[in-house]
Amino acid sequence: MKKGIFFSILIYVSLGVYGQDLGIVGAVEWETMEITASVALNLSSAGIRLPTGRAQAEEMLSTEYPRLVRPSILSIPVDSSSTVGDLIDRGEFTLQNVGNIALGARRIPPALSTDMTSLTASYTIDLRRIGAALIRHSRPMDITRPLRPIPAASYTGIIILAGETLPIRGRNAGSLVLPCLFPKIWDTDMNLIYERNMMNTDTARTTSMVRYVTESGVFRPTPSGLSPELAALVGNNPLRIIARGVYGIRPTDPIIDREDALIILSSEENLRLLREGRVALMLNQDVLKNPLAQE
Repeated sequence: MKKGIFFSILIYVSLGVYGQDLGIVGAVEWETMEITASVALNLSSAGIRLPTGRAQAEEMLSTEYPRLVRPSILSIPVDSSSTVGDLIDRGEFTLQNVGNIALGARRIPPALSTDMTSLTASYTIDLRRIGAALIRHSRPMDITRPLRPIPAASYTGIIILAGETLPIRGRNAGSLVLPCLFPKIWDTDMNLIYERNMMNTDTARTTSMVRYVTESGVFRPTPSGLSPELAALVGNNPLRIIARGVYGIRPTDPIIDREDALIILSSEENLRLLREGRVALMLNQDVLKNPLAQE
């Protein structure tokens, strides 16, 4: 028993010493809905000698990775007003959830640098796992149909073009639309057109609410004009809508014309696109890749 206690203390002290020689780099990549992270340990400054210290170095990387990536997970914007950290503060999510998501990352085994001075392990976290953990509804919320529907063609998907700076509703300012896990879509009369609870539950737990894309994915020299990946989601005849504004404390929610909203709401086939998450949001490429948060 005493030997076990001594070993635990030794490991704790070692982490405290080596922690300063560890670093994390990477990005939140919204196009792929992933956090990519590389954790590196400086072997020389940590006092680790190869080859005998290789196992110790790998254990250090594995043990410290969840702590290093935690700030980035906590800072992920869930919607226009809350981050994952905010949900934890309100008791709607837990640090255990965050830990499980970190430990569920895809991992590339550690590799030595060419100069043999550092050991690096790479991890990829699927952001859809966070979104799935936040789905609470058991059946999709009813979508309000217009009292006076208009004749509307049926489409295979919806693409909202929001790559430029747009006026922020309620403020005398403009902004690029920013990504989050659960953006809402509003019309110019500020009717709510789309939100997470409108999705089929099984779909919401397995896929993103929207697919974030850049201009290069929407304007291609192909029959549909789309990248193959985007065409697989929205089909070859999507409804293309130009966003007219943006809404939210954090400007994440595009605003579309009421006339465009009626095209969606007047057709059962088009409403099905919302329930199935066949929605893409084209944003400026500068907002779709964010460096990892640091402690």
